[in-house]
Amino acid sequence: MQKTVIKMTMNGIMLFFLLLLISCNVQVEEETVTTEIGQAVDTTDRTNNFYDNEKVYDLAVHPLIVDGEVANPGPVDLSVLPLHSVIVKETLLSDDGDTFVGAYRYDGYSLFDILNERILQKANVEEFNPIIDLYVEIENEAGEKACLSWGEIYYPNHLHEIIIATKVMRIVPSKTKDLWPLPENSKLVVATDLITERNISSPVKITVYSYPRSFETVKGLKPLYSPDLKIHVDDVIVETLDRNPPDFRVQEYHTIFYGRGRGIHSTQPFSGVMLKDVLGRHVSSDRENLMNGIFLVVARDGYRSVFTFSEVMNRNDQSEVLLICHPEVTDDGIFRLFPAGDFFSDRAVKGITDIYYFGQHQQE
Repeated sequence: MQKTVIKMTMNGIMLFFLLLLISCNVQVEEETVTTEIGQAVDTTDRTNNFYDNEKVYDLAVHPLIVDGEVANPGPVDLSVLPLHSVIVKETLLSDDGDTFVGAYRYDGYSLFDILNERILQKANVEEFNPIIDLYVEIENEAGEKACLSWGEIYYPNHLHEIIIATKVMRIVPSKTKDLWPLPENSKLVVATDLITERNISSPVKITVYSYPRSFETVKGLKPLYSPDLKIHVDDVIVETLDRNPPDFRVQEYHTIFYGRGRGIHSTQPFSGVMLKDVLGRHVSSDRENLMNGIFLVVARDGYRSVFTFSEVMNRNDQSEVLLICHPEVTDDGIFRLFPAGDFFSDRAVKGITDIYYFGQHQQE
């Protein structure tokens, strides 16, 4: 009799724990809904991840093609590419100042991967073989266009931060519970932009260009020297510098200066003024410039590099482009750039003679 009671008691205890386990599993299932990309929606803040707490929504995706200076143009098959996630605080220009739209996590496919196997066929390859004068134009169904430099896509310290988004999740404040408006269509998302005017909806075409201006190129020119730097806006010289403007604060950036070809150059810091401060006296941050403006930096030997307006003037990561001047130097130019956001040193143009700015790129 006593053994029977003990047996029944043990069975009861086992049944209790079994029901408890089932109950826990049901509760977890209610609180962690798995999304299509394999991430769980953490509705109770169980984890330390702030960016998985809400439902992920699909965006309508439009057919996308690559064109321009590539040997293999054609449609893009997004299904074979890995997904990437970026987080953004979308903000647009308005007459009353910057207008906050919302905070989001976007999931999608990086331009790095989309263009990775497109074989470049530069129009100006005979004159200038390096790829740093390339840029891409993204066009959407409505005919809007946004430009990105090749350097923004392939040279940054942090890769895959420019994507074609196909999914979106709100990042909801824990106290106010603000539900930001949800986009409906796929979107170009540039995560390093402060004002997000380049985040255009429904992209359908990516076109690769080399900058269509010709300069005499003299490889190995010595001395690589120019006593001044001319700034051009729409082909008008607006300023000539023989030293950095004294009214701007000098910044010192510590770096590991590493080239794609020759590897390590130095570990010495660079000191200069922010290029955006110098150029900001001559160009304004309006919507057209933010979306399509391009700077072309040219050296005495014809070496040149493209930077978009937004990557110089509109960063949210404080990885600024420095303008460095050493007036005492007589054998290697007195002006050079240091793009702090780049992994490689290739766009640190030295012996600069001219910086050109065009609000509209020159492919028309």
